[in-house]
Amino acid sequence: MAESLPSTHSMNGMLTPHGYVINGESPENGAHNGIVLDGQNTPAKMRSQSSIVLLDGFGDIEPDDPDNAAYKYHERTAFRHGFENVYNSEKFMSYLSQNYYIYFDDQRHDTAGNPKPHAEADDTVPEWRIRDRQKTVLAALVLCLNIGVDPPDVFKPEPCARLEAWVDPTKELSDSKKVLETIGSRLQAQYENLSNRTKYTLNLDPNEEDAKKTWVGLRRRANDERVLFHYNGHGVPKPTESGEIWVFNKSYTQYIPVSIRTLQSWLGAPCIFVYDCHAAGNIVTNFNRFVDQRIDEERRSRSDTNQTSRSTPAVMYKECMQLAACQGDELLPMNPDLPMDLFTCCLTSPIEIAIRWFILQSPLPNTPSYNDIKIPGKLNDRRTPLGELNWIFTAVTDTIAWSALDKTLFKKLFRQELMVAALFRNFLLAERIMRVFKCHPISQPALPDTHNHPLWECWDLALDQCIAQMPLLNASDEGGPHYEYKHSTFFEEQLTAFELWLKFGSKSKKPPEQLPIVLQVLLSQVHRVRALKLLGEFLDLGPWAVYLALSIGIFPYVLKLLQSPSHDLRESLVFIWARMMSVDHKSIQQELLKDSAYKYFTNVLHPDAKDVSLNDRARCAFILSLFCRGNEAAQRVCSEPVMQICVHHIVTSEEAPLRQWASLCISQLWDNNTAAKSVGALEDVPSKLAILLNDGVPEVRVAALVALSAFLEISEPENTASTGYNTDIEDREVQVVYSTLKLTGDGSIMVRKEIIVLFSRFVKHYASKFIDIALKQLEAEKTRKNSYSANEVQYLPPEFRHSTVYVGVWKALLAMSTDPFIEVAEMASKVVDYIFVILLNSPLKTVARHIMESSPRYMRSEMSLSDKNDSDTLSIRSQSSMLPLQRSQSPQPGSVFASTLRKSASIATSLRNFALGYNGVDASPVVSEINHPPNANDVSVSSIPYGSGIHGMTARFETRKLSDPLVLPLQSGFFQWSCEYFQEPQWEITEPEEPGSVNYNERVWRRMRNEKTIAYSQPQKNMAAKSPWHYQIGHLNNVTQPTKIVMAQFEPHLVAVDDRDGVTVWNWQENQKLMRFCNENPVGTKITEVKFLNEDDIPVLMTGAGDGVIRLYRNYESEEKLQLICAWRALTDMLPANRSSGLVADWQQGRGTMLVGGDVKVVRLWDAPREYCVSDIPARSGSPITSLTSDQVAGHIFVAGFGDGALRVYDRRIDPHNAMVKVWKYHKSWVLNVHMQRGGARELASGSVDGKVHLWDLRNDSPIVSFTAHERGMRAMHVHEHAPILATGSETVKIWRLNGESTATVRAVSSGGYISRGPQFVSAVSFHPHHMVMAVNNAHDAHMTLYNCSPMPIPDFS
Repeated sequence: MAESLPSTHSMNGMLTPHGYVINGESPENGAHNGIVLDGQNTPAKMRSQSSIVLLDGFGDIEPDDPDNAAYKYHERTAFRHGFENVYNSEKFMSYLSQNYYIYFDDQRHDTAGNPKPHAEADDTVPEWRIRDRQKTVLAALVLCLNIGVDPPDVFKPEPCARLEAWVDPTKELSDSKKVLETIGSRLQAQYENLSNRTKYTLNLDPNEEDAKKTWVGLRRRANDERVLFHYNGHGVPKPTESGEIWVFNKSYTQYIPVSIRTLQSWLGAPCIFVYDCHAAGNIVTNFNRFVDQRIDEERRSRSDTNQTSRSTPAVMYKECMQLAACQGDELLPMNPDLPMDLFTCCLTSPIEIAIRWFILQSPLPNTPSYNDIKIPGKLNDRRTPLGELNWIFTAVTDTIAWSALDKTLFKKLFRQELMVAALFRNFLLAERIMRVFKCHPISQPALPDTHNHPLWECWDLALDQCIAQMPLLNASDEGGPHYEYKHSTFFEEQLTAFELWLKFGSKSKKPPEQLPIVLQVLLSQVHRVRALKLLGEFLDLGPWAVYLALSIGIFPYVLKLLQSPSHDLRESLVFIWARMMSVDHKSIQQELLKDSAYKYFTNVLHPDAKDVSLNDRARCAFILSLFCRGNEAAQRVCSEPVMQICVHHIVTSEEAPLRQWASLCISQLWDNNTAAKSVGALEDVPSKLAILLNDGVPEVRVAALVALSAFLEISEPENTASTGYNTDIEDREVQVVYSTLKLTGDGSIMVRKEIIVLFSRFVKHYASKFIDIALKQLEAEKTRKNSYSANEVQYLPPEFRHSTVYVGVWKALLAMSTDPFIEVAEMASKVVDYIFVILLNSPLKTVARHIMESSPRYMRSEMSLSDKNDSDTLSIRSQSSMLPLQRSQSPQPGSVFASTLRKSASIATSLRNFALGYNGVDASPVVSEINHPPNANDVSVSSIPYGSGIHGMTARFETRKLSDPLVLPLQSGFFQWSCEYFQEPQWEITEPEEPGSVNYNERVWRRMRNEKTIAYSQPQKNMAAKSPWHYQIGHLNNVTQPTKIVMAQFEPHLVAVDDRDGVTVWNWQENQKLMRFCNENPVGTKITEVKFLNEDDIPVLMTGAGDGVIRLYRNYESEEKLQLICAWRALTDMLPANRSSGLVADWQQGRGTMLVGGDVKVVRLWDAPREYCVSDIPARSGSPITSLTSDQVAGHIFVAGFGDGALRVYDRRIDPHNAMVKVWKYHKSWVLNVHMQRGGARELASGSVDGKVHLWDLRNDSPIVSFTAHERGMRAMHVHEHAPILATGSETVKIWRLNGESTATVRAVSSGGYISRGPQFVSAVSFHPHHMVMAVNNAHDAHMTLYNCSPMPIPDFS
């Protein structure tokens, strides 16, 4: 009965009488070779051995029992089909046992390819750049010393502090004027060390008139910039409590008071004030009091008159900064070992005063005198001891301020301007030192107490290490033994501390104290590579870390490093820039444009660059794409060089991310850039991008579509008609769109969404052509309605049937408006509605409205136009859309014509009405009982209408509101979604792989549970062949009629689908209904296939319906979390038949392949990682495919059962047209089921509706076992995955050993809870994949009964 095949098949078909030939494939290039695609590896993870249990079912058989049928069966063969050659390979089986693959679990499935919503995306980017940067351009250094004359209100003990700016005025009292000038010069020099760009004016013992003239002139010259006012009042009385400071009269015989309010008027704002005098706090207090008075007076004056004052607005004085040496009731320290202007020395020469103070505080007896300590070097040379100390001091004070201050205040004081930052940084030292002498310096804005911060101890240690080396270093300079200065280990130790924080403390998201120090280390060539690496790891923690680093001031450092030619920095530097651009590219674009800094990334991206990883090149493409995004200047400089480089990588790169970002970079170059598009057209770039439309990575296909969309024009054709090249534009755009039409049936929802975006640009540009097509469609519908009966076929007029690209796009949009994924359907509906809205507002509106009003189907759709006449803002709303309902179950907007495309069992029938030119039928066709012959007595017990129940959510998507206008072109979110990748961790271990994490522990727990389940079920497989199977363990009321039942391997889930669109999920161990949801298949169709995917981890539920659509659900057991993660039309052009099998499928977890058949003439192979059809294998039969099964390990061989009773074997390694390698025609009627075990002996069994059951060996031309299970026909059959048994159902359920011996008979319990005495046919039967549990359901009955082969309860391993 087996058909003979050509000899070439016997030689090349891989199926021989000697066994199943693997062709020498190793685990590296064998069974999983199809999983690694185009350089994109699907991550392998730990697996339970759920599909590779060896010899299971026979391990506990006693070999000395000659009457044991199972033992005799095992004696005959251990593995069927010659599989022992494969399964006995230790290397191959070890590979399978240690690896498994999870599918439909990528980011694109979690998010549906949509970027984060506005609220979640946190578009309010923290302001890290200083927009209004004020500079301290002028300074007044006011010294009121009156050398030789002490003020009357201060008593100075003897000895007391005398030094002013490190000058002792008492040594040269004979020429006090010269001494005063020397002090002034020294003070100016100290300030110049802080900022040499500020112009300083010395006021030495000024009188009132000179002071006013000088200070008013400073404000006039400074305009709106900041002025520094330094006041040293050591030679005049203390500031008064009423708010006055003192200067002199012209003859220096009197002290003249100057009110702080007057001082405010002379100096204006903004200013920074430094008060080094006794009772300096009085100045601060009265300054603020006078500012409040000014604000009140200004407010009153505004209410009294409309005149505006030309003076400084009062509120500006609030922005003034003040630094005071002490409180209003305190005197300055007069320790003779310290300078009199201790506060000024702390602010202007912190290193010198810090050394002196450190030595004075040292308790060691042999501490050298501070007069003997001379630190060599320069402050601005970090290689010298003095420069290194200054560098460490800057890092310490920066870090103390950053950890203690509010981030906004830190940015204002320490990052706005050099002079302000230096003064406030040094003020921290002043606070620390002067507190020892009972002085409490004041600052405004007020700073928290930092005198006891732990980092001061690090500073003391650095000082100690430096000072300890000075005697030896000085001796060496004087001719003694050579001594080489040992640099401080401060920065190295801080980097180590930062590294430890990254390892152990980063999860808390508490800012690390060492971050400002890390930025300082970037200035050192010695530690720069390590610092950049650690900084990259920190930025890898997420956007919060990037913003934190930017707020500290990382940007100037890494911008400067772009000038470095060092290759050692390249990887970390590119990574850091990618992280920064991902969070705030708009603020960075202009900086990259300056001095051509962007060329650094262009050079790295260039193919000739050596020692560059593909990841770094992809990051550079990402950086350049954001650089060009919406930036005309960047597009101009990058048009030719960057485009050529990206095209090269598109054509040659084997790395998917690089191909993706090279395409997206081109899209940003072309966006609203006609010149760049012209360059691309000359270089034939669109045709090179079209190659990527066949790429094996969905993200790459989408990226190519984004680039091609940007290539299309979106202006109205009238605007380009006079340019002279309009015809050329149309020709090349038609070619682009033509190349994309094949993707309308892509399995990826992201691809389908993006192609609609591309179509929307094409439709907008050539709207007049689509209006003409739409009108002809209406006319054809009217003609067909008037001239032909409802069931007669009529083609559209010849001018519409002409296969132009415009007609193809229109057909595709109509078809996609009924897409199973609601987001895709809604996007297509917007484009269709847009055209009809324009049509109904065009000169042809009268004709169109007449046609639509004459058809009841259009009368059901209410059109409402917005008040605006602009076609871009016209909106149309449908009240009778057939689009799927969301969880709210309220009608959603859809296309007028989408509502007329009635979905039925055949997608070809449903779309012929408009998209393909056939007449449609309003009434939904009646579909015969799936998978067995129709029975006139079958009556559904379902009382739940179509569309009822919970609907799966779509991630990050909200349906269009009725008030939303229709605006074309549609906007793509793919670029923003792709950018999110660079905001996620890339260097750290992912949570599921990190030991101790929640996800890791859950995965380990699932693995242990799975192994326990397998271990527990192994001994029971022998019992299954002997048991009477009458131990009832459950009775479930499904409400609707179950047509298929499936049980998960490890989760206690039983899923029953009814004869409409309902899916019910049960916990069979607890007899508990978890939820029921709607599959959303159209009226007149039913769910014909249901399977579990990824069962070793978190399972995904797959359903297939009679309309040819496959849907995948995550969290299918939760009403709150149910999510539709993927849906696509796996079968098209399904053939109408009296006996319909709908859609049947088999899932290969090891290969990630979905084999799909049904009422079609092919077996379609859909690849899960690629998400597209990799092969159409001709079925070579005119009968529908009723069942599919395959080898679950290697996955090359699959078997199909047909409606005419034939079984055909296919080998997917052979050319599709020759893939059929064997045909069996021993069944004479509809094949109910053909199934190959995934465990046990890998038995292949088939059963047909006439009650015949056959067991097969792929090497034989005839069945090895045959028997008749039921004389009156068979309605259901199921083979246990691991045990040597199968079940058949008719009026009863029979359990059979695989040698054809019947072991048990079970009669299902009816809805009343008892066994019916009359004839009642079984509707569905299903085994648990591991446990010896069987679920049975009768026709005309909504109840399911569960049986166990043993009276022992099944343990719950959860």
